[in-house]
Amino acid sequence: MKPFAYHQPSEIPDAAKLLISIEDSKLVAGGMTLIPTIKQRLASPVALVDLSKLGSLKGITDDGASITIGAMTPHAVVAASKLVQTKIPGLAALASMIGDPAVRNRGTIGGSVANNDPAADYPAGVLGLGATIVSSTREIAADKFFLGLFETALEVGEIITAIRFPVPLKAGYSKFKAPASRYALVGVFVAKFADGVRVAVTGAGPGAFRVPPMEVALSENFDPSAIAAIKIDNDGLTSDIHAEADYRAHLVTVMAKRAVDAALS
Repeated sequence: MKPFAYHQPSEIPDAAKLLISIEDSKLVAGGMTLIPTIKQRLASPVALVDLSKLGSLKGITDDGASITIGAMTPHAVVAASKLVQTKIPGLAALASMIGDPAVRNRGTIGGSVANNDPAADYPAGVLGLGATIVSSTREIAADKFFLGLFETALEVGEIITAIRFPVPLKAGYSKFKAPASRYALVGVFVAKFADGVRVAVTGAGPGAFRVPPMEVALSENFDPSAIAAIKIDNDGLTSDIHAEADYRAHLVTVMAKRAVDAALS
């Protein structure tokens, strides 16, 4: 591991200023991806900007129509939150499936979303619920936030402060996980709203994506049988040592049906 400078600001503007002024600096939230990457010498940041002292970025609030989760809120807190379990049980279930207890207690929702790992769970929940990513400078709709492999709409010096989730009528998440990492080989989040259904997939491609044919079918009939015959094109899906693209395409339909089952139960 190469030496680097370490900063622990207590205010969001100070953190943003450090990011802008120090070239090749990186934010640290939970560090679940960044620290192993640095240890393996796959990244060599000049400086780390630790957000752990920004207490204003933690916590879960409810305004009736939506739930807002602070960016530094750990996965374990989201999973155990009675508010989330009551209002969006599918999101609490998703958080409970992330990694292992150590990861869930250290990793944060903001860090996961900002990192945009193609096999991470939260991007499916954020996109499936049509959430809004609140940053230090603006608000970004989920549909415009995830741009590609580890790529988001965040600009230099822009920090996620919270994520606002609209409360659905029903929501569920199901994933087929890699046995060692517990990352999603394929994970599907389904959310039903008064004006329709959203279906978002993670793990199957270079980033989270929606499935319009399933959304149309489930908007007409919110039941697993409505999407049982829908086949996913494997073009553009991931093939690796864990699963081929055609198998992942098959899993999208299987996990989507299970997600609907979870939402109904």
